[in-house]
Amino acid sequence: MSDSDIIATPPHEPEAVHAEDRIHDEEDRLLPAFVREVLDAVADGDDEAARELVAELHPADIADLIELAPGDERGDLIEALAGIVDADVYAELNEYVREDVIDEMEPQQVADLAAQLDTDDAVALIEDLEQDEQLAVLRAMEPDDRAAVEEALTYGEETAGRLMQRDLIAVPEHWKVGQVIDYLRSSDELATDFWEVFVVSPNHHPVGTCKLSTILRSPRSTLVSEIMARKQTLIPVDLDQEEVALKFQKYALISAAVVDSSGRLVGMITVDDIVHIIQEEAGEDVLLLSGAGEGDINEPLVDTYKARVRWLAANLLTALVASMVISQFENAIERMAVLAALMPIVAGVGGNAGTQTLAVTVRAIATNQLTGSNHWRAVWREIRVAMMNGLTIAVLIGIGVTLVLGSGTLGTVIALAMLTNIVVAGLAGVLVPLGLEKAGADPAVASSVFVTMVTDSMGFLVFLGLATAAGL
Repeated sequence: MSDSDIIATPPHEPEAVHAEDRIHDEEDRLLPAFVREVLDAVADGDDEAARELVAELHPADIADLIELAPGDERGDLIEALAGIVDADVYAELNEYVREDVIDEMEPQQVADLAAQLDTDDAVALIEDLEQDEQLAVLRAMEPDDRAAVEEALTYGEETAGRLMQRDLIAVPEHWKVGQVIDYLRSSDELATDFWEVFVVSPNHHPVGTCKLSTILRSPRSTLVSEIMARKQTLIPVDLDQEEVALKFQKYALISAAVVDSSGRLVGMITVDDIVHIIQEEAGEDVLLLSGAGEGDINEPLVDTYKARVRWLAANLLTALVASMVISQFENAIERMAVLAALMPIVAGVGGNAGTQTLAVTVRAIATNQLTGSNHWRAVWREIRVAMMNGLTIAVLIGIGVTLVLGSGTLGTVIALAMLTNIVVAGLAGVLVPLGLEKAGADPAVASSVFVTMVTDSMGFLVFLGLATAAGL
Protein backbone atom coordinates (compact mmCIF):
# COMPACT_ATOMS: atom_id res chain seq x y z
CA MET A 1 0.00 0.00 0.00
CA SER A 2 1.47 3.40 -0.96
CA ASP A 3 1.65 6.49 1.25
CA SER A 4 -0.90 8.19 -0.96
CA ASP A 5 -3.34 5.37 -0.28
CA ILE A 6 -2.93 5.83 3.46
CA ILE A 7 -3.72 9.54 3.49
CA ALA A 8 -6.34 9.50 0.76
CA THR A 9 -9.51 11.41 1.67
CA PRO A 10 -12.60 9.19 1.96
CA PRO A 11 -15.05 9.72 -0.90
CA HIS A 12 -17.83 10.96 1.39
CA GLU A 13 -15.77 13.63 3.18
CA PRO A 14 -16.00 16.40 0.56
CA GLU A 15 -19.79 16.07 0.62
CA ALA A 16 -19.82 16.35 4.42
CA VAL A 17 -17.66 19.46 4.31
CA HIS A 18 -19.86 20.94 1.60
CA ALA A 19 -23.00 20.26 3.66
CA GLU A 20 -21.42 21.89 6.71
CA ASP A 21 -20.43 24.94 4.66
CA ARG A 22 -24.08 25.22 3.61
CA ILE A 23 -25.22 25.38 7.24
CA HIS A 24 -22.63 27.46 9.14
CA ASP A 25 -20.48 30.46 8.33
CA GLU A 26 -16.85 30.77 9.40
CA GLU A 27 -17.92 31.80 12.92
CA ASP A 28 -20.23 28.80 13.39
CA ARG A 29 -23.38 30.86 12.96
CA LEU A 30 -26.32 29.43 11.04
CA LEU A 31 -26.43 30.86 7.55
CA PRO A 32 -29.54 32.93 6.71
CA ALA A 33 -30.10 30.81 3.59
CA PHE A 34 -30.17 27.63 5.68
CA VAL A 35 -32.58 29.13 8.22
CA ARG A 36 -34.86 30.27 5.40
CA GLU A 37 -34.69 26.85 3.76
CA VAL A 38 -35.87 25.13 6.95
CA LEU A 39 -38.64 27.68 7.55
CA ASP A 40 -39.81 27.42 3.93
CA ALA A 41 -40.03 23.63 4.26
CA VAL A 42 -42.17 24.04 7.38
CA ALA A 43 -44.36 26.66 5.67
CA ASP A 44 -44.87 24.28 2.72
CA GLY A 45 -45.98 21.53 5.10
CA ASP A 46 -42.93 19.39 4.28
CA ASP A 47 -42.05 18.47 7.88
CA GLU A 48 -39.94 15.52 6.75
CA ALA A 49 -37.66 17.78 4.71
CA ALA A 50 -37.31 20.15 7.65
CA ARG A 51 -36.36 17.29 9.97
CA GLU A 52 -33.80 15.99 7.49
CA LEU A 53 -32.18 19.43 7.28
CA VAL A 54 -31.70 19.75 11.05
CA ALA A 55 -31.31 16.08 11.99
CA GLU A 56 -27.53 16.27 12.46
CA LEU A 57 -27.44 19.67 14.18
CA HIS A 58 -26.20 20.05 17.74
CA PRO A 59 -28.93 20.98 20.27
CA ALA A 60 -27.34 24.44 20.59
CA ASP A 61 -27.67 24.96 16.83
CA ILE A 62 -31.30 23.86 16.88
CA ALA A 63 -31.89 26.34 19.69
CA ASP A 64 -30.27 29.04 17.54
CA LEU A 65 -32.56 28.08 14.67
CA ILE A 66 -35.65 28.50 16.86
CA GLU A 67 -34.39 31.86 18.15
CA LEU A 68 -33.67 33.10 14.62
CA ALA A 69 -37.17 32.20 13.43
CA PRO A 70 -39.77 35.01 13.57
CA GLY A 71 -41.95 34.79 16.66
CA ASP A 72 -45.08 33.83 14.74
CA GLU A 73 -43.26 30.94 13.02
CA ARG A 74 -41.61 29.35 16.05
CA GLY A 75 -44.62 27.30 17.10
CA ASP A 76 -44.96 25.67 13.67
CA LEU A 77 -41.21 25.06 13.52
CA ILE A 78 -41.14 23.29 16.90
CA GLU A 79 -44.18 21.23 15.96
CA ALA A 80 -42.58 20.21 12.65
CA LEU A 81 -39.39 19.16 14.44
CA ALA A 82 -41.22 16.95 16.96
CA GLY A 83 -38.85 14.35 18.30
CA ILE A 84 -35.80 16.47 17.46
CA VAL A 85 -36.53 19.46 19.70
CA ASP A 86 -35.88 17.66 22.97
CA ALA A 87 -35.03 18.70 26.52
CA ASP A 88 -31.41 19.48 25.62
CA VAL A 89 -32.61 21.97 23.01
CA TYR A 90 -34.88 23.72 25.51
CA ALA A 91 -31.94 23.94 27.93
CA GLU A 92 -29.96 25.84 25.26
CA LEU A 93 -32.72 28.29 24.35
CA ASN A 94 -32.52 31.98 25.18
CA GLU A 95 -34.51 32.50 28.37
CA TYR A 96 -37.01 34.92 26.80
CA VAL A 97 -37.65 32.67 23.80
CA ARG A 98 -37.91 29.62 26.08
CA GLU A 99 -40.42 31.43 28.28
CA ASP A 100 -42.60 32.24 25.27
CA VAL A 101 -42.46 28.64 24.06
CA ILE A 102 -43.12 27.15 27.51
CA ASP A 103 -46.15 29.42 27.96
CA GLU A 104 -47.83 27.60 25.06
CA MET A 105 -47.27 24.12 26.56
CA GLU A 106 -49.38 22.08 28.95
CA PRO A 107 -48.01 21.59 32.51
CA GLN A 108 -47.48 17.86 31.91
CA GLN A 109 -45.37 18.59 28.83
CA VAL A 110 -43.18 20.98 30.82
CA ALA A 111 -42.92 18.44 33.64
CA ASP A 112 -41.81 15.74 31.19
CA LEU A 113 -39.12 18.04 29.82
CA ALA A 114 -37.90 18.99 33.29
CA ALA A 115 -37.62 15.32 34.26
CA GLN A 116 -35.09 14.78 31.45
CA LEU A 117 -32.80 17.60 32.58
CA ASP A 118 -30.27 18.11 35.34
CA THR A 119 -31.77 19.93 38.29
CA ASP A 120 -30.14 23.27 37.44
CA ASP A 121 -31.53 23.17 33.88
CA ALA A 122 -34.94 22.02 35.13
CA VAL A 123 -35.06 24.98 37.51
CA ALA A 124 -34.13 27.36 34.69
CA LEU A 125 -36.99 25.88 32.68
CA ILE A 126 -39.73 26.65 35.20
CA GLU A 127 -38.42 29.37 37.54
CA ASP A 128 -39.80 32.25 35.44
CA LEU A 129 -43.29 30.79 35.06
CA GLU A 130 -46.22 32.47 36.75
CA GLN A 131 -46.88 31.14 40.25
CA ASP A 132 -49.97 29.13 39.30
CA GLU A 133 -48.28 27.68 36.21
CA GLN A 134 -45.22 26.77 38.25
CA LEU A 135 -47.34 24.95 40.81
CA ALA A 136 -49.18 23.07 38.06
CA VAL A 137 -45.87 21.90 36.55
CA LEU A 138 -44.50 20.85 39.94
CA ARG A 139 -47.66 18.83 40.66
CA ALA A 140 -47.21 17.01 37.36
CA MET A 141 -43.61 15.99 38.16
CA GLU A 142 -42.47 12.76 39.79
CA PRO A 143 -42.03 13.14 43.58
CA ASP A 144 -38.22 12.87 43.53
CA ASP A 145 -37.84 15.36 40.67
CA ARG A 146 -40.34 17.70 42.27
CA ALA A 147 -38.53 17.63 45.62
CA ALA A 148 -35.18 18.46 43.96
CA VAL A 149 -36.64 21.38 42.00
CA GLU A 150 -38.59 22.74 44.97
CA GLU A 151 -35.44 22.65 47.08
CA ALA A 152 -33.48 24.51 44.38
CA LEU A 153 -36.19 27.18 44.18
CA THR A 154 -35.74 27.93 47.88
CA TYR A 155 -32.26 29.31 47.14
CA GLY A 156 -31.77 32.84 45.90
CA GLU A 157 -31.52 33.57 42.20
CA GLU A 158 -27.99 33.54 40.77
CA THR A 159 -26.61 31.55 43.70
CA ALA A 160 -24.73 28.25 43.81
CA GLY A 161 -27.91 26.56 45.07
CA ARG A 162 -29.72 27.40 41.82
CA LEU A 163 -26.70 26.50 39.74
CA MET A 164 -25.74 23.16 41.26
CA GLN A 165 -26.64 19.64 40.15
CA ARG A 166 -27.95 17.14 42.71
CA ASP A 167 -26.77 14.08 40.79
CA LEU A 168 -23.23 13.26 41.89
CA ILE A 169 -21.10 10.34 43.06
CA ALA A 170 -20.08 10.24 46.73
CA VAL A 171 -18.32 7.35 48.49
CA PRO A 172 -16.81 6.77 51.97
CA GLU A 173 -13.05 6.97 52.37
CA HIS A 174 -12.75 3.43 53.77
CA TRP A 175 -13.88 1.91 50.46
CA LYS A 176 -11.43 0.33 48.09
CA VAL A 177 -11.07 1.27 44.43
CA GLY A 178 -12.70 -2.00 43.39
CA GLN A 179 -15.78 -1.20 45.47
CA VAL A 180 -16.03 2.21 43.86
CA ILE A 181 -15.85 0.77 40.34
CA ASP A 182 -18.43 -1.89 41.15
CA TYR A 183 -20.69 0.77 42.66
CA LEU A 184 -20.43 2.93 39.54
CA ARG A 185 -21.50 -0.04 37.43
CA SER A 186 -24.25 -1.17 39.77
CA SER A 187 -27.13 1.10 38.78
CA ASP A 188 -28.43 3.10 35.83
CA GLU A 189 -29.83 5.63 38.30
CA LEU A 190 -26.41 6.99 39.20
CA ALA A 191 -25.05 10.20 37.68
CA THR A 192 -23.57 9.71 34.23
CA ASP A 193 -21.72 12.99 33.65
CA PHE A 194 -18.97 13.57 36.20
CA TRP A 195 -15.20 13.99 36.33
CA GLU A 196 -14.44 13.22 39.93
CA VAL A 197 -15.82 11.19 42.81
CA PHE A 198 -16.44 13.01 46.08
CA VAL A 199 -15.29 11.32 49.27
CA VAL A 200 -17.47 11.95 52.31
CA SER A 201 -17.42 11.31 56.04
CA PRO A 202 -20.21 9.35 57.82
CA ASN A 203 -22.16 12.60 58.32
CA HIS A 204 -21.85 13.35 54.58
CA HIS A 205 -19.27 16.10 54.89
CA PRO A 206 -16.84 16.20 51.93
CA VAL A 207 -13.32 15.19 53.01
CA GLY A 208 -11.66 14.78 49.62
CA THR A 209 -12.00 14.03 45.92
CA CYS A 210 -10.74 11.38 43.49
CA LYS A 211 -10.31 12.02 39.78
CA LEU A 212 -11.75 9.31 37.59
CA SER A 213 -8.34 8.91 35.95
CA THR A 214 -6.79 8.21 39.35
CA ILE A 215 -9.43 5.59 40.17
CA LEU A 216 -9.05 3.82 36.83
CA ARG A 217 -5.25 3.69 37.12
CA SER A 218 -5.19 2.37 40.70
CA PRO A 219 -5.31 -1.33 41.76
CA ARG A 220 -8.70 -2.53 42.98
CA SER A 221 -7.29 -3.21 46.44
CA THR A 222 -6.18 0.41 46.98
CA LEU A 223 -8.06 2.37 49.65
CA VAL A 224 -9.79 5.52 48.49
CA SER A 225 -8.23 7.38 51.43
CA GLU A 226 -4.77 6.63 50.00
CA ILE A 227 -5.37 8.17 46.58
CA MET A 228 -7.85 10.96 47.26
CA ALA A 229 -6.91 14.64 47.28
CA ARG A 230 -7.88 16.03 50.66
CA LYS A 231 -7.54 19.66 49.65
CA GLN A 232 -10.54 20.87 47.65
CA THR A 233 -12.51 24.00 46.92
CA LEU A 234 -15.92 23.95 48.58
CA ILE A 235 -18.73 26.20 47.33
CA PRO A 236 -21.24 27.52 49.91
CA VAL A 237 -24.78 26.96 48.67
CA ASP A 238 -25.66 30.66 48.98
CA LEU A 239 -22.54 31.98 47.20
CA ASP A 240 -23.27 34.35 44.31
CA GLN A 241 -22.76 32.76 40.90
CA GLU A 242 -20.24 35.44 39.94
CA GLU A 243 -18.09 34.48 42.93
CA VAL A 244 -18.48 30.82 41.97
CA ALA A 245 -17.19 31.60 38.48
CA LEU A 246 -14.21 33.45 39.93
CA LYS A 247 -13.32 30.42 42.05
CA PHE A 248 -13.45 28.14 39.02
CA GLN A 249 -11.28 30.55 37.08
CA LYS A 250 -8.77 31.12 39.88
CA TYR A 251 -8.30 27.47 40.84
CA ALA A 252 -8.79 25.96 37.35
CA LEU A 253 -11.65 23.74 38.54
CA ILE A 254 -13.55 21.22 36.43
CA SER A 255 -16.12 20.52 39.14
CA ALA A 256 -16.59 21.48 42.77
CA ALA A 257 -18.65 20.32 45.73
CA VAL A 258 -21.47 22.52 47.04
CA VAL A 259 -22.10 22.45 50.80
CA ASP A 260 -24.93 23.77 52.96
CA SER A 261 -24.56 25.87 56.12
CA SER A 262 -23.74 22.76 58.18
CA GLY A 263 -21.01 21.66 55.77
CA ARG A 264 -22.96 18.74 54.28
CA LEU A 265 -22.47 17.87 50.61
CA VAL A 266 -25.66 18.84 48.75
CA GLY A 267 -24.60 19.11 45.12
CA MET A 268 -21.88 19.87 42.63
CA ILE A 269 -21.18 22.49 40.01
CA THR A 270 -19.40 21.65 36.76
CA VAL A 271 -17.38 23.84 34.45
CA ASP A 272 -19.90 23.63 31.58
CA ASP A 273 -22.35 25.58 33.73
CA ILE A 274 -19.68 28.10 34.65
CA VAL A 275 -18.87 28.89 31.02
CA HIS A 276 -22.38 30.31 30.64
CA ILE A 277 -22.06 32.30 33.86
CA ILE A 278 -18.73 33.82 32.80
CA GLN A 279 -20.29 34.88 29.52
CA GLU A 280 -23.31 36.38 31.24
CA GLU A 281 -21.33 38.25 33.88
CA ALA A 282 -18.78 39.53 31.36
CA GLY A 283 -21.49 41.22 29.32
CA GLU A 284 -23.66 42.28 32.25
CA ASP A 285 -21.37 44.97 33.65
CA VAL A 286 -20.82 46.54 30.23
CA LEU A 287 -24.57 46.71 29.65
CA LEU A 288 -25.19 48.13 33.11
CA LEU A 289 -22.57 50.82 32.56
CA SER A 290 -24.39 51.90 29.40
CA GLY A 291 -27.85 51.67 30.96
CA ALA A 292 -29.02 49.25 28.27
CA GLY A 293 -30.73 46.87 30.71
CA GLU A 294 -30.11 43.20 30.02
CA GLY A 295 -29.30 44.00 26.41
CA ASP A 296 -31.08 40.94 25.07
CA ILE A 297 -32.68 41.40 21.66
CA ASN A 298 -35.36 38.91 22.69
CA GLU A 299 -36.27 40.88 25.82
CA PRO A 300 -39.88 42.17 25.79
CA LEU A 301 -40.15 45.70 24.38
CA VAL A 302 -41.71 47.18 27.52
CA ASP A 303 -38.99 45.74 29.77
CA THR A 304 -36.29 47.24 27.54
CA TYR A 305 -38.06 50.59 27.56
CA LYS A 306 -38.31 50.62 31.36
CA ALA A 307 -34.63 49.75 31.81
CA ARG A 308 -33.39 52.42 29.41
CA VAL A 309 -35.75 55.29 30.22
CA ARG A 310 -34.72 55.25 33.90
CA TRP A 311 -31.12 55.68 32.84
CA LEU A 312 -31.92 58.49 30.42
CA ALA A 313 -33.97 60.28 33.09
CA ALA A 314 -31.01 60.09 35.47
CA ASN A 315 -28.74 61.49 32.75
CA LEU A 316 -31.22 64.32 32.23
CA LEU A 317 -30.89 65.30 35.88
CA THR A 318 -27.10 65.26 35.78
CA ALA A 319 -27.15 67.31 32.56
CA LEU A 320 -29.24 69.94 34.38
CA VAL A 321 -26.46 70.23 36.97
CA ALA A 322 -23.95 70.96 34.19
CA SER A 323 -26.32 73.51 32.60
CA MET A 324 -26.66 75.31 35.94
CA VAL A 325 -22.87 75.66 36.06
CA ILE A 326 -22.87 77.16 32.55
CA SER A 327 -25.64 79.61 33.48
CA GLN A 328 -23.36 81.18 36.10
CA PHE A 329 -20.98 82.36 33.35
CA GLU A 330 -23.40 83.88 30.84
CA ASN A 331 -21.57 87.21 30.78
CA ALA A 332 -18.22 85.60 29.97
CA ILE A 333 -19.78 83.56 27.16
CA GLU A 334 -21.50 86.68 25.76
CA ARG A 335 -18.19 88.59 25.74
CA MET A 336 -16.30 85.81 23.97
CA ALA A 337 -18.55 83.49 21.98
CA VAL A 338 -15.66 81.14 21.21
CA LEU A 339 -15.86 79.90 24.81
CA ALA A 340 -19.18 78.24 23.96
CA ALA A 341 -17.47 76.34 21.14
CA LEU A 342 -14.49 75.22 23.24
CA MET A 343 -16.10 74.20 26.53
CA PRO A 344 -17.72 70.98 25.16
CA ILE A 345 -14.20 69.84 24.21
CA VAL A 346 -13.03 70.08 27.81
CA ALA A 347 -16.08 68.26 29.14
CA GLY A 348 -16.08 65.64 26.37
CA VAL A 349 -12.42 64.65 26.68
CA GLY A 350 -12.76 64.59 30.45
CA GLY A 351 -15.80 62.35 30.14
CA ASN A 352 -13.91 59.91 27.93
CA ALA A 353 -11.01 59.84 30.37
CA GLY A 354 -13.41 59.12 33.22
CA THR A 355 -15.10 56.35 31.23
CA GLN A 356 -11.73 54.67 30.58
CA THR A 357 -10.85 54.64 34.27
CA LEU A 358 -14.38 53.61 35.24
CA ALA A 359 -14.38 50.61 32.89
CA VAL A 360 -11.04 49.38 34.24
CA THR A 361 -12.12 49.88 37.86
CA VAL A 362 -15.49 48.14 37.52
CA ARG A 363 -13.83 45.18 35.82
CA ALA A 364 -11.14 45.01 38.52
CA ILE A 365 -13.80 45.01 41.24
CA ALA A 366 -15.83 42.34 39.44
CA THR A 367 -12.81 40.05 39.08
CA ASN A 368 -11.55 40.64 42.65
CA GLN A 369 -8.39 42.33 41.40
CA LEU A 370 -9.31 45.47 43.31
CA THR A 371 -9.97 44.95 47.02
CA GLY A 372 -9.55 46.74 50.32
CA SER A 373 -5.92 45.63 50.35
CA ASN A 374 -4.87 47.54 47.27
CA HIS A 375 -7.49 50.19 46.52
CA TRP A 376 -5.34 53.14 47.61
CA ARG A 377 -2.54 51.88 45.41
CA ALA A 378 -5.02 51.76 42.54
CA VAL A 379 -6.16 55.33 43.28
CA TRP A 380 -2.56 56.60 43.23
CA ARG A 381 -1.90 54.72 39.99
CA GLU A 382 -4.91 56.33 38.29
CA ILE A 383 -3.82 59.78 39.52
CA ARG A 384 -0.44 59.30 37.85
CA VAL A 385 -2.01 57.99 34.64
CA ALA A 386 -4.47 60.92 34.61
CA MET A 387 -1.67 63.45 35.13
CA MET A 388 0.36 61.97 32.27
CA ASN A 389 -2.67 61.92 29.96
CA GLY A 390 -3.76 65.37 31.11
CA LEU A 391 -0.36 66.96 30.45
CA THR A 392 -0.19 65.43 26.98
CA ILE A 393 -3.69 66.50 25.94
CA ALA A 394 -3.32 69.91 27.63
CA VAL A 395 -0.16 70.70 25.65
CA LEU A 396 -1.80 69.63 22.40
CA ILE A 397 -5.01 71.63 22.91
CA GLY A 398 -3.13 74.65 24.29
CA ILE A 399 -0.81 74.86 21.29
CA GLY A 400 -3.67 74.22 18.87
CA VAL A 401 -5.94 76.97 20.29
CA THR A 402 -3.05 79.43 20.45
CA LEU A 403 -2.11 78.85 16.82
CA VAL A 404 -5.64 78.75 15.41
CA LEU A 405 -7.25 81.54 17.44
CA GLY A 406 -4.13 83.61 18.03
CA SER A 407 -4.68 83.92 21.78
CA GLY A 408 -2.00 82.63 24.12
CA THR A 409 -4.16 83.43 27.12
CA LEU A 410 -7.06 81.36 25.82
CA GLY A 411 -4.66 78.55 24.94
CA THR A 412 -3.28 78.57 28.49
CA VAL A 413 -6.77 78.64 30.00
CA ILE A 414 -8.04 75.66 28.04
CA ALA A 415 -4.81 73.72 28.67
CA LEU A 416 -5.13 74.19 32.44
CA ALA A 417 -8.82 73.34 32.33
CA MET A 418 -8.13 70.20 30.32
CA LEU A 419 -5.38 69.06 32.70
CA THR A 420 -7.58 69.67 35.73
CA ASN A 421 -10.62 67.92 34.30
CA ILE A 422 -8.72 64.83 33.16
CA VAL A 423 -7.15 64.45 36.62
CA VAL A 424 -10.58 64.89 38.24
CA ALA A 425 -12.05 62.39 35.76
CA GLY A 426 -9.40 59.83 36.70
CA LEU A 427 -10.15 60.29 40.37
CA ALA A 428 -13.92 60.07 39.83
CA GLY A 429 -13.53 57.00 37.65
CA VAL A 430 -11.91 55.05 40.47
CA LEU A 431 -13.39 56.65 43.61
CA VAL A 432 -17.06 56.58 42.53
CA PRO A 433 -17.26 52.80 41.93
CA LEU A 434 -15.19 52.10 45.05
CA GLY A 435 -17.54 54.28 47.08
CA LEU A 436 -20.63 52.65 45.66
CA GLU A 437 -19.25 49.19 46.39
CA LYS A 438 -18.48 50.19 49.98
CA ALA A 439 -22.06 51.47 50.29
CA GLY A 440 -23.37 48.11 49.15
CA ALA A 441 -24.47 49.22 45.66
CA ASP A 442 -23.48 47.63 42.37
CA PRO A 443 -20.71 49.86 40.92
CA ALA A 444 -21.70 48.94 37.38
CA VAL A 445 -25.24 50.28 37.76
CA ALA A 446 -24.82 53.88 38.89
CA SER A 447 -21.16 54.80 38.45
CA SER A 448 -21.42 56.13 34.90
CA VAL A 449 -24.11 58.69 35.78
CA PHE A 450 -22.08 60.16 38.64
CA VAL A 451 -18.80 60.17 36.73
CA THR A 452 -20.43 61.94 33.78
CA MET A 453 -21.92 64.56 36.08
CA VAL A 454 -18.54 65.20 37.71
CA THR A 455 -16.59 65.50 34.46
CA ASP A 456 -19.18 67.71 32.73
CA SER A 457 -19.71 70.02 35.69
CA MET A 458 -16.02 70.25 36.55
CA GLY A 459 -15.04 70.80 32.92
CA PHE A 460 -17.44 73.71 32.50
CA LEU A 461 -16.66 75.16 35.93
CA VAL A 462 -12.87 75.13 35.59
CA PHE A 463 -12.77 76.32 31.97
CA LEU A 464 -15.30 79.11 32.35
CA GLY A 465 -13.97 80.06 35.79
CA LEU A 466 -10.41 80.39 34.53
CA ALA A 467 -11.61 82.29 31.46
CA THR A 468 -13.49 84.74 33.69
CA ALA A 469 -10.49 85.14 35.99
CA ALA A 470 -8.25 85.80 32.97
CA GLY A 471 -10.62 88.56 31.81
CA LEU A 472 -11.61 86.83 28.57
